[in-house]
Amino acid sequence: MIHNFFEWQIRVFDRLDELWESPRVSKMISNLVVAFFVLGLLVGFVNYLDIPNPLEEASAFFAIELAFTVLLVFEILGLIFLIPRSVADSVGKQFEIISLLLLRDAFKEFGHYLGEINWSLDFLWEMGPIVSDAFGAIVVFLITGLFYSAQRHIRITANYEEQTGFVNIKKMISSYLAVVFLALGLYDLFTAYQTNHFTYSLELFYTLLIFADVFILLFSLRYTTKYLNLFRYSSFALATIFLRLTLSAPPYFNVLLAIIAGLMVLGVTYIYNAMLGKSKKVSTPKK
Repeated sequence: MIHNFFEWQIRVFDRLDELWESPRVSKMISNLVVAFFVLGLLVGFVNYLDIPNPLEEASAFFAIELAFTVLLVFEILGLIFLIPRSVADSVGKQFEIISLLLLRDAFKEFGHYLGEINWSLDFLWEMGPIVSDAFGAIVVFLITGLFYSAQRHIRITANYEEQTGFVNIKKMISSYLAVVFLALGLYDLFTAYQTNHFTYSLELFYTLLIFADVFILLFSLRYTTKYLNLFRYSSFALATIFLRLTLSAPPYFNVLLAIIAGLMVLGVTYIYNAMLGKSKKVSTPKK
């Protein structure tokens, strides 16, 4: 009975994954992001007219912040569907999300400085975190691109049966992550309705990602115990911890931690590729 439940769960995940990759869903996501952007503009217009509302403290850039937040929700769902395909690509997706978060925070802070600006030394110091987030997003964007281009996807399983079993385990993990993510989203909406203040549970979700990465690492030991693969997977799990810390770190340090995590996985990838190529040359018999 448990085996049948797992099979049903995998079939559901495959169906949802197929729908997620369809052009219809892509258009729906685009329409929703645009709709929330327009909704944010309406909130800004209402605040401009000094009409009382639950979001009267929202800044002028609230529309951009809201659109980016909705986009990030779908990016995280995309990350969940990506985990069964490639652990490396899912790590790259995490860096994509962090770069978008940094851009969103920069837009959010810019909303406080619209209108007449006093270009004093104090103002320049206040602009520091905004510049840091914007520049950090660009650096993380560059690291992510280099990370994707340097990836060499090599199976750690010996045959098709092992590969299918490994992928199915990752599909089940992704299914549980999706359920938890949706539950956290509903909880955030419920608390926002009660308190008129929206709080994100992204930090908790990234904490769960850390445990998911470690579980995949430990489960992969049944297929390979090679040092290169173990160190590569372990570095990916450690990078997730760094990215988790960026979500709660103060200005400047959030960018520093994101860049350190990016340079770490990028360096490990280049070293892994070099050592992998060298090991193949050594194992090739001379003619």
